Amino acid sequence: MRLLALFSALLSIILLSSCASPSGHNGYLTRPYTIRGQHYHPMPVEQALYHTEVGVASWYDESSWLGFKRGNTSLGEKVQPWHISGAHKTLPLPCEVKVTNLENGKTLKMRLNDRGPFIPGRIIDVTPRAAKKLDFHKDGLTKVKIEVLSVGDGKYKRKPKRKKRFLFF
Repeated sequence: MRLLALFSALLSIILLSSCASPSGHNGYLTRPYTIRGQHYHPMPVEQALYHTEVGVASWYDESSWLGFKRGNTSLGEKVQPWHISGAHKTLPLPCEVKVTNLENGKTLKMRLNDRGPFIPGRIIDVTPRAAKKLDFHKDGLTKVKIEVLSVGDGKYKRKPKRKKRFLFF
């Protein structure tokens, strides 16, 4: 009975420690970073809330079969084949964006939780499922528009303040 209690306690500690934020961020991940000698400075939350961008999207597969993972996102989260998420070089993490495929008009809301793409000319990487929903999985690349919907999660979540429009007749 003591062995079972000890095993249960150990398992609880392991599971709870995996829920902590491995990246050490509290609210938003906005600290500068360097990849392959290139320095990146993520934008402040206030600026990001009103950010839109047009450019090339690509997709990447960081997931694996049956939950075995080759790596984690910048936020320390695992990516599974069924996730809809993406990576951006300078938006605060996490954030929610609306991505519009400008070649076919398809749109998708997704959570950004990783850094990248680090290939010149690309502005966002998305998971395979997101690429399929935006209908560019077979092509690999497409032109998109990104619009920030919110920055942060939980009590840190912030949305842009939109002006209310009134119609007068």
